[in-house]
Amino acid sequence: MPELPEVETMRRGILHTVGATVVAAKKLPCSRRPIEIKPRIDHLNKRVVGKKITAVDRLGKRVVVRFETDDRLIFEPRMTGLVLVHEAPTKEHLRFAIELKHCRDRRILFWDRRGLGKVYLLSDQQYQAKLTDGSLGPDALAITGQQLAERYKGSKREIKVALLDQSKVLGIGNLYASEILHLAGVHPQTRCDRISKKRWMSIHEQMVLVLETAIKYEGSTLSDGTYRNTLNAEGGYQNEHRVYDREDETCPSCGVDKIKRIVQSQRSTFFCKRCQTKR
Repeated sequence: MPELPEVETMRRGILHTVGATVVAAKKLPCSRRPIEIKPRIDHLNKRVVGKKITAVDRLGKRVVVRFETDDRLIFEPRMTGLVLVHEAPTKEHLRFAIELKHCRDRRILFWDRRGLGKVYLLSDQQYQAKLTDGSLGPDALAITGQQLAERYKGSKREIKVALLDQSKVLGIGNLYASEILHLAGVHPQTRCDRISKKRWMSIHEQMVLVLETAIKYEGSTLSDGTYRNTLNAEGGYQNEHRVYDREDETCPSCGVDKIKRIVQSQRSTFFCKRCQTKR
């Protein structure tokens, strides 16, 4: 579930580890489905132990810890992964830890309930070849409205589905796509090639607003309670959702129609038919 706001919250939550030195990297004992950790833990230790953390970045839905060697450790949460510095929601789902010195928090933890997340170390050359080779789109908080319109203008895909394509724009997932389109007044089944440039500008404006506000609230913790910030506390943006997971509730914009739920590409979409007229 973690999307751009949740992963950005994770990044900010470990930003204070910049300047810390790695003491050890550990694959934690776990009886659950194993996650992918590469390279092998002994090889990973040889490359990071004694090395200083020089930056903590975000690439879409990934947290990127950079070392003085320019090696980068990538945390990819996927569905249920969390980057933590405090107590984990459950001990049995802890997967990986970096132990640190010269830092107020002595470890960075990776927790994953479903075991779909990944942790992998890349050299600078591997990072550039694998993740900055043009196969991924620009970040949703870096792209301009003009660029957004250009990237989608010829697509016949429905806008809600298209916004989830990480090769077009990075960071938007199912939850925030519904919220963005509701505020922009765009029906989720509208084809991209039928959206005017003016409406693309509106989508962009609401995209930035929704994502920045969600970051301010430290992300959304849904009813399953899985997402937590780095201190194992709930996010707050779920209380601000206008349509997501609010089927049959009255639309907060028009105050008349009920929020509807449809399925697009096997994902739930929430919208208001009155506010988001299909054109």
